[in-house]
Amino acid sequence: MDRELVARAQRGDESAFETLAVASHARLYRVARGVLRDDDAADDAVQRTLVQMWRKLPQLRDADRFEAWSYRLVVNACYDEAKGSRRWTRVIPLDTHRAPVAQDELHRVEDFDELEHGFSRLSVEHRAVIVLRYLLDLTTDQVADALDIPSGTVASRLHRAMTELRAAIEADARPAGSASQWAKGVPR
Repeated sequence: MDRELVARAQRGDESAFETLAVASHARLYRVARGVLRDDDAADDAVQRTLVQMWRKLPQLRDADRFEAWSYRLVVNACYDEAKGSRRWTRVIPLDTHRAPVAQDELHRVEDFDELEHGFSRLSVEHRAVIVLRYLLDLTTDQVADALDIPSGTVASRLHRAMTELRAAIEADARPAGSASQWAKGVPR
């Protein structure tokens, strides 16, 4: 981000802030959508972030840290959005009877659906580190800077998130009746 543009916005230049907001919107939305998994909630989080950016920009000490600072604001807005609204999202089953689909394409859709379902089971904190690290391709140190947490905490959250994601996907892949049969003492 242009250091001078940030400095002008810090001094209250509305057109400079508007330029920053427009330039930042897509990446902020990408983070919010990745973390919240909901378009409306992501829009709300980005709007909240832009308001916070305008209010808190004069307090930003180093204009070179604008991008990391804005990531922190959007992730915090996502945390607030997730706490404030317990939206229920329904996973719609794939209707395979409509049109013929190539086998590879069907597997790709099924894989995506499994990943999406597993990802939705993660905490917002775990989704945030995955989105920043893998979707935005930030380094562990950059994620730590954006979230204002130690690099070791980022590494720990990433490890735990990936372990939980694998476990959720594996649990979804198990046959539906197996747990109830074992609970009744009837092995398969």
